[in-house]
Amino acid sequence: MSTPPSYQVGQACREGFSAPRSTGGCPRRPVPQECPQPRRRLPYDVSRLFEPLTLRGTTFKNRAWVSPMCQYSSTDGLPDDWHLVHLGSRAVGGAGLVFTEAAAVSPEGRISPQDAGIWTDEQADRWSRIVAFLHARRARAGVQLAHAGRKASTYSPFSGGQGSVPASDGGWRSVGPSALAFGRYAVPVELDAEGLSKVVRDFVAAAVRAQEAGFDVIELHAAHGYLLHEFLSPLSNTRTDSYGGSYDNRVRLLLQVTEAVREVWPQDKPLFVRISASDWVEGGWSVQESVALAPLLAARGVDLIDCSSGGLDPDQQITLGPGYQVPFAEAVRSTGIPTAAVGLLTEPKQVQDVLVAGQADAVLLAREQLRDPYWPLRAAAELGEDITWPAQYDRARP
Repeated sequence: MSTPPSYQVGQACREGFSAPRSTGGCPRRPVPQECPQPRRRLPYDVSRLFEPLTLRGTTFKNRAWVSPMCQYSSTDGLPDDWHLVHLGSRAVGGAGLVFTEAAAVSPEGRISPQDAGIWTDEQADRWSRIVAFLHARRARAGVQLAHAGRKASTYSPFSGGQGSVPASDGGWRSVGPSALAFGRYAVPVELDAEGLSKVVRDFVAAAVRAQEAGFDVIELHAAHGYLLHEFLSPLSNTRTDSYGGSYDNRVRLLLQVTEAVREVWPQDKPLFVRISASDWVEGGWSVQESVALAPLLAARGVDLIDCSSGGLDPDQQITLGPGYQVPFAEAVRSTGIPTAAVGLLTEPKQVQDVLVAGQADAVLLAREQLRDPYWPLRAAAELGEDITWPAQYDRARP
């Protein structure tokens, strides 16, 4: 591995999209340095959105997937009837892949005390009931494995509190790559060698439980300012050992976790990684570094990269707009690895155009799926695609 070279930032956006041209997994085609211009909607005869996609030995019936979305509705990390109905309704609605919320790999890896987890056998058993329902609706079931790092032990959005939860209120001491707090959150404990080893072991144990629960896909959460992302970014990682400083050192923990999980995860099941392709802060993790990371992940058995952004620094300056993160998915996809696009993707024709243009291989819908659990059924009708409806709902078919 080598440190990605710096690139001139394009004038049309905050961060250029030029890809590193170093050897060892360089992009197969150049990525435009300026932000891609809005694309003309392309003609199509067959809906790309509803074409099956096969990764390893797993086939997804379509490319409209449900993004991981925290529900903050668990006790002791256990998913319950809320999760069954929440996730199950999206499967009924026709999604090809339904992801759980971020499932913590350890108690201290939770964002809030109300987060779901998969660090105990009881939690895995609860998840298995939900997985079985998703499978009965012909949806693939995915679990996002996560550790919140320095953003752990915080109040949930609807708990009435703000910031870090003190021990007196059920909180715990957070950990991170360095003793640097996120905004006004509590200062984390810098992970030592044993702490780093435990993180890897926790991800592996969670992956084993995910297999026992029947999940089809694992996604490693290395985005949104959580632990694995914190190691990637020089804004949150100021270590001077082999896990900090150079690019090679900062990506080390993510690569170690990826290798260890891939070793225990069945070879016929795909492994995804979600990244924040940019910190949207000067001097932070960049899209160029994300493009350089892609072949390193692919070489370790990752099958798709889920391209989000931000979440690491309160000073981020994000330019929002429809499909604003699609260029990240396109840039990473230029290395030859499949990608999923996410972020303000709401309309069927908009999503279809992203897929037809080759900017991503699938789309992950988040808030739009909260607004409309049956979005894939509606999208099929709008695109003129004849798909199977649940028999119980068939009389409502347009």
